Amino acid sequence: MMTPRYPARIAILAALVWMCVSLKIPALPQQAAESKQQAAAVDLNSYLKKMAAYCQRLESAAFDFICLEEITERINPALDVKPRESLKDWVFWDQDRRISGFPKALKKIKNSYIYDYQCVRARQEIREMRTLLEENGKKKKEPEAKLKTSIVVYGNALLSPVGLFGERFQLHYDYKIIGEDKVDVRPVVIIDAVPKPGAPETKNLYGKAWVDSETSDILKIEWSEKRVGRYDIFERRGERYKRRPRLTIGSEFNAEKNGIRFPSSLFIEEAYINKRGRAFVRSETTVVYKNFKFFTVEVEVK
Repeated sequence: MMTPRYPARIAILAALVWMCVSLKIPALPQQAAESKQQAAAVDLNSYLKKMAAYCQRLESAAFDFICLEEITERINPALDVKPRESLKDWVFWDQDRRISGFPKALKKIKNSYIYDYQCVRARQEIREMRTLLEENGKKKKEPEAKLKTSIVVYGNALLSPVGLFGERFQLHYDYKIIGEDKVDVRPVVIIDAVPKPGAPETKNLYGKAWVDSETSDILKIEWSEKRVGRYDIFERRGERYKRRPRLTIGSEFNAEKNGIRFPSSLFIEEAYINKRGRAFVRSETTVVYKNFKFFTVEVEVK
């Protein structure tokens, strides 16, 4: 009978194999990273599928509700001053300043409005109706009032998830989970949506969204500046200021009825960037929607 040439080595190798299996030695760093990326891709695809289904319900929804709309805006009009042609053209100059040749500093403006707001969506069209209840602390009663700020567009905020996660739009974007956070006490993942190179221009908004980790509900969205309604207003201002406009826009969706989430707040910062990259903030607008009363929220099931 032949004796194994290396019995001790064989025994040691067998022991090492048994230890690796029983102790479940972690995978190599590269393997761990690849596994993590694969898991993230699976999670992302799951989120995108659920949100596409939600967007389909949202697009088919018909609703009628009222709420209070509270708007506060702060405006710095420094860049709105036109070049001086004559001293009398500068109505904000006083006698001492005319003599010294320096204009008075323009005061910052703060406005506040409270509206009784009604939003109706039927046959894919949105109608907004407002009654002005209060302006800068003074009681009002103006039915069919026009919105006194050009920067608030509720319909765009309401349907913004469609432009980010609607099934027909997902083909034009690259998505990535870029972090985790909390909205109130709910854990969320932050999903970034970036247009693919050469993607067609669209009127829909895109940016990033805070998505409930468990339910895939969209709780918060930030939009890119060029996708907001009436953007031509800011482009014209930018041309006048000789600066590039930049809007920071965010909305939270804390109101819910029959599975549809409605914007409960909006925040818009209007800034203009000079050649050195410095930002001048012309206005900040905060809108709070509360005391919702829903008459109808119907979703077409396909």
